Amino acid sequence: MLGPDPKAVRHLLTRYATLRIAQAERYTPAAARELKEISHTLCVTMGASGIHEAIARADALLDRAARPAPPGRTAPADGDSGLSLAV
Repeated sequence: MLGPDPKAVRHLLTRYATLRIAQAERYTPAAARELKEISHTLCVTMGASGIHEAIARADALLDRAARPAPPGRTAPADGDSGLSLAV
């Protein structure tokens, strides 16, 4: 079964975290709109009904992607560090 691309999920999590930090430092309507859009995209991508569930699912996906490939299979050569983002 196909699932979300770990690189795309990592990018969404990074953008989400960056916007949350920016909003905590100084609220701006533009960043608030973008945060809402990224949150929605992350929820849709992860098939979640809320942002906390989406983050948990994304973290689990990144954890699975970071595990070594079973014998006989090659791991993706994407230069991925395997580090997950916790928000």
